[in-house]
Amino acid sequence: MTEPNAPLIVLVEDEEHLAQGLLFNLQAEGYRTHHESDGDSALAYLLKPPENIAAIVLDGMLPGADGFTIVRALREAQRYTPILMLTARARPEEVLEGIEAGADDYLAKPFDLNILLVRLKSLLRRTAWQNTATPETPPPALADQTDEYAFNHRTIRFDTLELIAPNRTTHLTLMEADLLRYLTQREGQIVSRKDILEDVWRVHEDTDTRAIDNFIVRLRRYIEDDPADPQHLVTVRGIGYRFLANP
Repeated sequence: MTEPNAPLIVLVEDEEHLAQGLLFNLQAEGYRTHHESDGDSALAYLLKPPENIAAIVLDGMLPGADGFTIVRALREAQRYTPILMLTARARPEEVLEGIEAGADDYLAKPFDLNILLVRLKSLLRRTAWQNTATPETPPPALADQTDEYAFNHRTIRFDTLELIAPNRTTHLTLMEADLLRYLTQREGQIVSRKDILEDVWRVHEDTDTRAIDNFIVRLRRYIEDDPADPQHLVTVRGIGYRFLANP
């Protein structure tokens, strides 16, 4: 029997046989579950006063509001519950759309159940670290990494997924934090769009999409004094981007 205080996982999936299989296995792992089968009812449930949802497993393609609309609406409402998106294997642009919308991780269909459970546990561990980490005690999985990066009166806290600026603190998704870490670790180097696709987002298919550029535009709003005239995250025409801590 599932413990009443077990983590609550919300599954938004319209394929009934897949949903029932996932719910059974999530409950077998000790999670509480809630299932929605269409986007409109899912969005209404998720935007209610929060019930301390631990994570959301969200299909990209749904009747009613699609998964990407749901992610954007949650992030705009400042709901930062970890989201694992389920995407169609044949559509890398769907992966990038989910990342751009604010998803924390993705898994392509058809997927191995064990991989989904591992990805979900990883998101839940990261949330637990965020809730317990202090500047003096970084999360255990990040203890061997640089857990923060400072530049231009801003500090990126990779452990708590925050970007701290003089006048505001911005919550980052895992994908945003991962890309910022990747760029800052290569400070001054040119990073191609292909590098980002393969090394950060694990998308290996060739795809013609503006999702990366749109994602960069959002990051510039976080880190630039004037996002229209970027000094830190600059475009290298025809190739990709370069991060400069001290332009």
